[in-house]
Amino acid sequence: MICGMARTFDELVAEADAVPVAGWDFSWLDGRAIEERPPWGYQRLLHGRLAQVQSALDLYTGGGEVLAGARPFPPTMVATEAWPPNIGPATQLLHPLGAVLVATGETPPLPFADDAFDLVTSRHPSTVWWDEIARVLKPGGAYFAQHVGVIYLRTLIEYFLGPQPQRQIRGQLDPDTVVEQVAAAGLDVVDLRYQRTRLEFFDVGAVIYFLRKLSWIVPDFSVAKYRDKLRTLHQQINADGRFVTHSSRALIEARKPE
Repeated sequence: MICGMARTFDELVAEADAVPVAGWDFSWLDGRAIEERPPWGYQRLLHGRLAQVQSALDLYTGGGEVLAGARPFPPTMVATEAWPPNIGPATQLLHPLGAVLVATGETPPLPFADDAFDLVTSRHPSTVWWDEIARVLKPGGAYFAQHVGVIYLRTLIEYFLGPQPQRQIRGQLDPDTVVEQVAAAGLDVVDLRYQRTRLEFFDVGAVIYFLRKLSWIVPDFSVAKYRDKLRTLHQQINADGRFVTHSSRALIEARKPE
C-alpha cells in the first residue's frame, strides 16, 4: 500500500537527496505523505475573488502553481517571489498565462504605487507587511490569504533539533493578535478562520524531501549532518507505518475602507 516501505534506507535517502526541490509543486510526495487540508478550499475561494476584480497582486507566489490553478486572471495580474530558486519556474509558468512575475527582496517596500490593486493575495507568505499591503490596495480593496498558524510541525522540528522555545515561523498568523495588527495598518478584518491540520510521512525519503524544500523548518538540515537521526526515523516509520506531526492554517480577509 505504501510505496517506499520495501526499499532500503540508503535507496530512499539517495533518491530524496537528489531530486530537485525548486518550485512549489509537492506532487513528488504523492503516496509518500499526506497533509490534511483546511475545509475552506483556499484555491477555490481565490478563483472566485480573482473573477471579481480588475487588478490583483499575489505575494510570495512560490513556483506559481497555486495562483495558476485559480485562473482566469484579471486584466492586471502581478505576482512576486523572493526565493531565487522559485523565480525561474514561476516566470515560466505564469508569463504565458498573462501574469507578470516580479522578483523582490525580503524587506519592504513593495515595488508598486499607492492604490494599485483591487486585491492582494498570498498563500503561506514568508513575511507580512501590513502597512505595505494597505498602501498598495485601492480604497475598498481586499487582502485575502492563507497563512501558517501558531501550531507548526513541532514534533518534526524537535525530532531533529531537540526541545525548542516557541519561535516565529515564516508568515505565521496568530488569530489572537492579528486583528490589532491589521487595524494598526488601517484595514478591517472581515473574515478570520483557523484550523489545526495533520501531516503523515510514510517513508524517510518523504521527510528528507520536505525538509529540503521547506528549508526554514530545520535551518541547518542536510542528509550528511542528520544521517544517524534519519536512520533511526526510518526504523521508526517501518515499525509504526508513519511519522505524524501537526500544523495549523489561518484564513484571513481584510478590507481597506472606501
